[in-house]
Amino acid sequence: MKTSHSELAGERCTANATALNADEVAGLMALLPKWSRAGAAIERNFKFKDFHATIGFVNALAWVANREDHHPDLGVGYDHCKVKWSTHSAGGLTRNDFICAARSDALVDA
Repeated sequence: MKTSHSELAGERCTANATALNADEVAGLMALLPKWSRAGAAIERNFKFKDFHATIGFVNALAWVANREDHHPDLGVGYDHCKVKWSTHSAGGLTRNDFICAARSDALVDA
């Protein structure tokens, strides 16, 4: 399924998503150049000017995650936030992880 970054960000997560195969992961990774593989997850480090901006991002991301019922692992510091998406219940990466990564990007890369 050929798609763009903005189309991916516009999709909704689905319940009971299944793990993607290596070719599907590679195709979706190509749409997210600022993200990297970290085992059975994808991650990105976001940089901000200060703590207020960082927490604003975290709060916006929390809203997205709750709306999609798909939640990341976060590492939060004064001027940065590491976001890691994975689907533990599927035993690997699912399309939901890539949808949420694209939505994470959209919060700051507009």
